[in-house]
Amino acid sequence: MIAHLTGKLTHKTPIHIVVDVNGVGYQVFTSLTTFCGLPQLGGQVSLSIHTHLREESLKLFGFLTEDEHQMFDKLISINKVGPKLALTILSGMPASELLRAIMDHDVARLSAIPGIGRKTAERLALEMKDKLADMALQSGAGQAGTTNMLMDDALSALTNLGYKRGEAEKVLGSLQTKTGKELSLEELIRESLNLLS
Repeated sequence: MIAHLTGKLTHKTPIHIVVDVNGVGYQVFTSLTTFCGLPQLGGQVSLSIHTHLREESLKLFGFLTEDEHQMFDKLISINKVGPKLALTILSGMPASELLRAIMDHDVARLSAIPGIGRKTAERLALEMKDKLADMALQSGAGQAGTTNMLMDDALSALTNLGYKRGEAEKVLGSLQTKTGKELSLEELIRESLNLLS
């Protein structure tokens, strides 16, 4: 099992590259995100590798960052998401943005990735959320997702009480900036009502 490759970049296309390690050329499939971060031909490159073994083939998938590699591994653990589709997804959005879109259940953002339909986007958002909880905690995206959900709930409550959406958004935004701390849903609504009345 090949886990890591360091060598000279001898060939590169947006789909795959060749890394020469002591005279042996390894074909490695990459996302556009990794491709854009590669050095010029002849330069030294170091990649984290996922070895994908099938009866009829052995393919290497390479990543410049551990985050992207980790996201790839989580993606291919989803039913009907193979390495090719996982690379398509990672080519359409960097791992950090993908993490945030999934934690925020942003189906519109996910389905904007070329080659990803709404059905697949919904399945990704649903099935990936639990799998990415550990990554979200490390990056803080989970916290951002929770904050966004609280804000959405508070906004919904205020508009249902008859306040204009624009006014409610402005007040909620100012509360978030002013307090600098996490408020519960009840506190958000109470403080907003004080400011709006």
